[in-house]
Formats: sequence, structure tokens, C-alpha cells
Amino acid sequence: MLQGEKEQSNMAGRKKMGQILIEAGLITPETLQKALQAQQGTGKRLGQKLEEMGVLLEEDIAAALAKQFGVRQVKGIARFSYPPEVLKLINPEEALTRFIFPLKIEKNTLYLAMSNPLDHDTTQEIGFRHGLQVTPCVTTPEEIMAAINRHLLEVEKTVVKEDRWWTVLIVDDQEMAQLAIEAALKKEGFSVLKASNGAEGLRMTLQEKPHLVLTDTVMPRMDGIEMFRNLKANLQVAHIPVIALSSKSAPEEEARLLDLGYFDFIPKPINPIRLVARVKRALKQIYGDQPPK
Repeated sequence: MLQGEKEQSNMAGRKKMGQILIEAGLITPETLQKALQAQQGTGKRLGQKLEEMGVLLEEDIAAALAKQFGVRQVKGIARFSYPPEVLKLINPEEALTRFIFPLKIEKNTLYLAMSNPLDHDTTQEIGFRHGLQVTPCVTTPEEIMAAINRHLLEVEKTVVKEDRWWTVLIVDDQEMAQLAIEAALKKEGFSVLKASNGAEGLRMTLQEKPHLVLTDTVMPRMDGIEMFRNLKANLQVAHIPVIALSSKSAPEEEARLLDLGYFDFIPKPINPIRLVARVKRALKQIYGDQPPK
């Protein structure tokens, strides 16, 4: 398929999904039009843009698609275990690109978790490739990202090289986000610490002094911004780079957080390739090629 034809096909798919959301009573035609206009040129999913606009969550979209097309909605897929013969059907790059994850094979049928069960090209291609019927199961992109990072990018039990003992603290109250980030970092040999709110993150930073902190901005007890301000006010840890994580990926939000003094900004759902690249860049700029002794 030529690039222009592919873009037209993608636009048609987005409009079709938007029409489903209208029929389900979740959005108005005017809201859909605004979302499609705001989406142009951003490379973002329609659901992500609607969530940024505060209209509805991607969980709502998954539920609407499941009801409209009678497909099963799956949740918490990262927590389960999967046999190797199922996982090897989809390589990590394809899974990340198409937001898909293989669940099980039963009676010559592959059950495939998808953020867009209307993507018939993907189901047909995978079915033809493996000689299987493909049954889509709908879930959110964040669910799929967590499963990919935990299972398709699972860390091998190898000895970490001496020059890869960087320690990164993850501060996030969402378990799936923590799992996804942890798996991506451990795959690269990083040592990982975790905290579920800003107060705990502040305490662990002062005690453990990690080389870098990744923190969500919205959390209970103490949010990421208050934690960040406390860290920068303490001379013992003020040098530690802090990268903000946020589901609000609008340029205005990124600019606001960078203006506050965060070293960098990474939008959610987390892309593991972007995450690792930004973490390595931050560590190299702050510490050079070797961690401090």
C-alpha cells in the first residue's frame, strides 16, 4: 500500500471509530470533529487525543468497542503468564507498532489483544502468516504496553555489566506503568527502585540517592511536582536529574514542566524505546560515560 493510500485508510478507520463513539453516546459529532482536527499531524491515536481533551478515557473506548462489536474486553493482561510458543508469534517491534499482544491459542484460533479490533488488515495478515484464525480482544494501549514490556521484552537472567549499574527510581501510583517502565529499564541493565507516591519517592531519593528519578506528575499524598520542588531544595540530591511522566502530552504541558526545571518530559503511555533513549541521554549529560563512584 502506498503511503498516501495508507494515510487515507488510517483516516477512514479513525472516522469509523469516532462514529462508533457517537452512536454509543460517548461523544458528539462536534467533539469528534474537534478531536480529528487536533489530531492531524501529531501521530497520536484518536483515543489519546480525546483523553487529553478531558472527554473520555481510553478504557471507555475499549468498553464501547467491545459492546458494539460483541468482542471480549480484557484487562490486567500483563499480570498473567503466557507459553513461549504463543509469545513468539508476535515480535516486539510489531507489537509496539500495532498495539497488539498474543493471549492464547485454542482450537487453531489465536486470541489477540488489540487496542483497535477494527484493524482487519492486522488480523488477516497474522492469521495468514501462522495459519490460524484470529479473534480480536479489545483492551487499552496502556494495557498492551505493560504486557509487551513484561513478556515480549522480558529481561534475561544475565549478569549486569559493570558499566551498567545505574540506579533509576520510578515514582508512579499506577502499577501497570511501573511494570512497563521497570521492564524496559531492566532490559538495559539498570537497577530499579520503585515508589507509589511523591512522599515515598522523596524519602527513597534521600535515602538511596539514585542516579535519576522518573516521576508521574499526578499522584496521591504528594504529587510529582511537589516532590520535585522538595528534591531541588535539598543540596544533597538537587543534582539528580528528574524526568516528568504525564498522560497530558500537549505541548503546553511539556513546556510548563520543562519551565519548572524538570530535566526532560516523556508522555504516557510510555514507549520503551523513547524511555530508554531519554534516560541514557540524561545520565550521560549529567554524569558522563561512567556512573559516579
